[in-house]
Amino acid sequence: MRGRTTYGGLSAALALQAVIHSNPELPSLKSMHINFIALASGALTFASRMLRSGKSVTSVESDCLVGESAVLRSMMLFAQARESSIIHEHGSRPPVGGPLQYPVLAPHPKLSPACAFNFEMRPAGGSELISGAENPELLVWVKHLDARDVHPAVALVALADALPPAAITAFIKPAPISSVSWTVDFVRPAQPGEWFLMRSFSRQAADGYSLQDMEIWDEAGNLVIWGRQTVAVFA
Repeated sequence: MRGRTTYGGLSAALALQAVIHSNPELPSLKSMHINFIALASGALTFASRMLRSGKSVTSVESDCLVGESAVLRSMMLFAQARESSIIHEHGSRPPVGGPLQYPVLAPHPKLSPACAFNFEMRPAGGSELISGAENPELLVWVKHLDARDVHPAVALVALADALPPAAITAFIKPAPISSVSWTVDFVRPAQPGEWFLMRSFSRQAADGYSLQDMEIWDEAGNLVIWGRQTVAVFA
């Protein structure tokens, strides 16, 4: 749980797992857009439907339901690799050391959400939580405590929302903060891995909402996920 709802990374990962379970021959996940509609608590049911399967791209919709009500809706694109003469990649992983060069951030036994106890985190830069920071950035090495036998894309989606929203670094006292929508783009097909460097940065905050960019890099320095999240801020 994260507050009163199922941790968003878990509910999104379960929606993806339900699709993969029903359609095991799908190509690699390329993009996923998630709307967090309402609190996901109690018994959750996942229902998916194929919207279109083309030569290269397959579109699937997946809902998470509590009773008859949708609490999460996601749109997923699965894509076959195609030959192309256009190849480029700009940007590089932030200049940080390896994960074991940084101390472990232990979850607070009373203040940390329950979901935080499923990850090991090692801050590698950025700003501190609830510090009134002018640079609303989080930069943290993160790994699952246990992701054995989990599909690599499902494990990455479950990991990708592990950090709190970056706007919380600008808070001067604790207050609620909640994801509203989330887009996850896979730069390359998901591969098994242990440590991933996660960066989130609040690009803009006003009128009670923050828009943040999110990047996830593997230990070899490859960008594996780029994302964007809209977050409701109650401070």
